[in-house]
Amino acid sequence: MNDGTAGSIHRLECGIIPLTITTMKTSALIVLLSSCLLLASTASSQAMPETAAPQETAGLPLWEIGVGAVALSTPAYPGADSHTNRVLPVPWLQYRGKIFRADQSGIGARLFNSDRVELDVGFAGSLPADSDDVAIRAGIPSLGTLVEFGPRLRIKVAELSPTSAIRFELPLRAVMELRGGVRRQGSTLEPRLSYVTRTADASWTGEAQLAAVFGDSRINRYFYEVRPEYATTARPAYEADSGRMLVRVGFFGTHRLNPDVRLFGFVRYDSYDGAANSASPLLQRDHGVSAGLGFAWTFKRSQARAQF
Repeated sequence: MNDGTAGSIHRLECGIIPLTITTMKTSALIVLLSSCLLLASTASSQAMPETAAPQETAGLPLWEIGVGAVALSTPAYPGADSHTNRVLPVPWLQYRGKIFRADQSGIGARLFNSDRVELDVGFAGSLPADSDDVAIRAGIPSLGTLVEFGPRLRIKVAELSPTSAIRFELPLRAVMELRGGVRRQGSTLEPRLSYVTRTADASWTGEAQLAAVFGDSRINRYFYEVRPEYATTARPAYEADSGRMLVRVGFFGTHRLNPDVRLFGFVRYDSYDGAANSASPLLQRDHGVSAGLGFAWTFKRSQARAQF
């Protein structure tokens, strides 16, 4: 919703990156996480990404439901030499309550809101990456489905016009892995500066982002550590450390074809140059590109109107 890991770098943001389906439970979760992406990319709007231009929600329907689809291409994990491609049909929902929200800003609970500052608690998700599909990770445990949650501070830095603004966001996320149980896999911090804009009738919206993702030692070990028992001549043992994981530039846009159908797309460039664990044998590239295209169709809206 960006505003966007196998892990917390290629995430589908629902409050904040990537991507194999092996069980019914995993399949259901992938649909849910993909809905987050669709939601964030269509509601006037990662990420995968929150792509929303400034727009008041008061007077809009309290809730809307619909369906859509998204085609994604992302690195298998941050720094991977291979890409994963997906085409996913997904449901989506918007809810514009006073506290609980599911809208262009993500899914979560808004704790404080003013004209310039907002504090909320949101959720994010990352789809799994199977080590059998990534040569350099062969024999290492696969990366599971990740769920992230935590507070996010949003500050409107400048209102350039009634339809455009610059904002700063600071999400702090705890990362949990869902694979044979629930395990804590560290935390991430992603300071992000965004320029958001839309046409007067909101038929077109756009967003440009500049962000950096920092992770503690646990999440960096999750992606980049090679334990001695998994070391080979081509993949020496490596002990990962905390620090910067990537720097990201992203562009997002939507176009409303009619009141019920909206198209959306995004492209992101991630740089791993100078990352804390750039010496890891699992970090094979110094950059990665992600892109996606999709649509959303709204088929039901509430008569009740949002008050906030």
